[in-house]
Amino acid sequence: MRPKIIPNLWFDTEAEAAADFYVSVFPSSRVTGVTRYPEGAPREAGMVMTVEWELDGQPFVGINGGPDFSFSEAVSFQIDCADQEEVDRYWELLTADGGEPGPCGWLKDKFGLSWQVVPTGMDAMLGDGADPERAQRAMAAMLKMGKLDIAALHRAADGVPAA
Repeated sequence: MRPKIIPNLWFDTEAEAAADFYVSVFPSSRVTGVTRYPEGAPREAGMVMTVEWELDGQPFVGINGGPDFSFSEAVSFQIDCADQEEVDRYWELLTADGGEPGPCGWLKDKFGLSWQVVPTGMDAMLGDGADPERAQRAMAAMLKMGKLDIAALHRAADGVPAA
């Protein structure tokens, strides 16, 4: 069943390249459709107008709408990672070829789209209501990181001094 809400991403001319890139990064992903501008449209006839793709079952649409809009950190996509290997893999792939690492597990890919690469359960560690000091230690450690180091976050949360 198709979800009711589908992210639609605005590109200048890079929608097809972005879709191809994203399906190469995420397993179980594929491009599902491409439409082209017809004669008389606001862009050159035959140019890619929209690309539809799925990332692990989540549909997306990219539109080549022109240079009027660009991405900002106000919208990001979170990737829940099972382990450090997965954090490292996504971080490396998404920051490659012009992507930019950011603070606290955030990055921008080469198209300017923001991502949060975080370990599964991070929200529970940072929001540990049963032990607020544990949560504060984890938060303090995270605020000093770019790419998140899961083991270091757990050590900080557990009160183990950094080596």
